[in-house]
Amino acid sequence: MTAQPAIPKRTVRTRRIGFAYPSGSLRRHYVQGDLVMSHIVAVLSGLFPEGEDFFIRAVRRYADQVTDPELKAQVGGFIGQEITHGREHRALNDRLHEMGYPTRLVDRFTHYLMIRSDRLFPHRFQLAVTAALEHYTATIAECLLSSEKARQLLGENEVRSVLLWHALEESEHKTVAFDVYRSTGGTERLRINTMRLVNTLFVPIVLGLTTISLARDPAAYNPVRLIRSLAALRHSPFLSREMLDHVRAYNRRGFHPDDFDATELLERWKNELFGTNGTLTDHLK
Repeated sequence: MTAQPAIPKRTVRTRRIGFAYPSGSLRRHYVQGDLVMSHIVAVLSGLFPEGEDFFIRAVRRYADQVTDPELKAQVGGFIGQEITHGREHRALNDRLHEMGYPTRLVDRFTHYLMIRSDRLFPHRFQLAVTAALEHYTATIAECLLSSEKARQLLGENEVRSVLLWHALEESEHKTVAFDVYRSTGGTERLRINTMRLVNTLFVPIVLGLTTISLARDPAAYNPVRLIRSLAALRHSPFLSREMLDHVRAYNRRGFHPDDFDATELLERWKNELFGTNGTLTDHLK
């Protein structure tokens, strides 16, 4: 086996945090009144809890094979962060369910998909899937943290707070599953082929679930509003060429998540959210 480079030192910290959604605190279409984006965010939130559990299982199976002490510490932080993400998104999903979004349906679908994957596919492949999807989430996270236009979509509410915190931690631990995969013998061929499969399946799954979610919303049957909301997606920072190039970079042989350096971005947002006057320090337990 080719010797692997040393793992760079980075802090992957588990923050004990909590969010609250008092009744009436969120508008029905809470992403600045945007119909389609509100449903997309609800679907993604619905995917997270079972998805995070799958990621934890995939990484934990290989934790004993990790010999680098720095990576061992990062694995502990990764698991702690993902457990917290799942818990907080379950709370958000309960609130979205009360507002009429089918987050419980999405959760059941994701549970079935992940459990079937556990039973049918090799553990190495599941770890490769985790590394690929972590690249997706880190790409979305760093777009949110770096683009003022992306953040403006969220307005000023507790959903914005959850997503900014989640984005920060996704970027903090974006290399962990990848480094566990690589350091325990994962091949470039499987890594790249797995991402090709993920690219084929992930977007259609999100689109399909979003369509189901919209079909349950009376507002989606207003053709003018629906068409305007769909047209606005063309200019979304989350669908920019830069974002797509960022995702595609994963298929390059020799790629590593640190090829996209987010050090300054992370420092800025750690201070913004959790510094002395951080906007989320009052959410820490």
